[in-house]
Amino acid sequence: MAELRWNPLINDWVMIASHRQSRPQMPKDWCPFCPGSGKVPDKFDVLKYDNDFPALSQNPPEPDDVSNDFFETKPSYGKCEVILYSSNHTVTLPQLSVPHIRKIVDLWVQRFIELSKDEKIKYIFIFENRGEVVGVTMPHPHGQIYGYSFIPKRLQLELTSCKEHYQKHNKCLICDMNRQEADAGLRIITENDHFITYVPFFSEYPYGTYIVSKNHKQNISELSEDEKNSLSQMLRDITGAYDMIFDKPFPYMMCMYQNPVNSGDVSSYYHFHIVFYPPLRAANNQKFNASSETGAWAHCNPTAPEEKAVEIKDALSRFYKQVR
Repeated sequence: MAELRWNPLINDWVMIASHRQSRPQMPKDWCPFCPGSGKVPDKFDVLKYDNDFPALSQNPPEPDDVSNDFFETKPSYGKCEVILYSSNHTVTLPQLSVPHIRKIVDLWVQRFIELSKDEKIKYIFIFENRGEVVGVTMPHPHGQIYGYSFIPKRLQLELTSCKEHYQKHNKCLICDMNRQEADAGLRIITENDHFITYVPFFSEYPYGTYIVSKNHKQNISELSEDEKNSLSQMLRDITGAYDMIFDKPFPYMMCMYQNPVNSGDVSSYYHFHIVFYPPLRAANNQKFNASSETGAWAHCNPTAPEEKAVEIKDALSRFYKQVR
């Protein structure tokens, strides 16, 4: 079964993908993403790989006969892709060189542009899950791209807030957020020519960080060559800092927020940014999204963002000493 079902309580679609339960367990000594597997080329630096068990498809099956005048379904149209960061099975993002990460950025750009050509796709979500604590079963370094045939609720809310701020102040909300964080200085971790990284004032997660374009760009394909280099550097630095916090690989969910596609012009008020949602609150303690967070969307951060910003900044200094 693969279909979309409408949740009328929050006006959002739910992906039903029961076929993913039949995914086979991979042998411990075999990886489909490694050269020699027969699934990928013998040599590659970065690679786009179509997901073998996609929740969304450009040739979706017809929904099961379970809808009626109240319950609504539609085909699970879209695209699910895997972005392989390297052919090396054990390397991690901060261990890659900045020029290599630039190749990942370029591949993200290529896929964003290509997926945007499908007029049925309305939102392109680039992300990475890292670590067993967030459910990763394939350790080979990779991220994913989902092309949705709808704009998910979380993105709708952010777009609405940005639009309302622009209509009220004639300014971009995220540009204003950058200025406020820069003026306060308390939560800034680092910045380079084109990007700034901070633990936001309202951080929902103890080690949650935002990487935000300093220039008003709405998606990754609008970045200049210099901006792509700056983003590559920032991604290496922040993920490297994370690994230094507890001197071990740091789990996270990395999510890229961009304008919807094939859905009208939002360029005046929407602004490209990347958010890291790390699930740890201490070296061996997970921050769980329990009833308040999951049931009410009322998040509670058990730490002060200002204190965690200092901790991440100190970790970044240690990472710089290690790589320079």
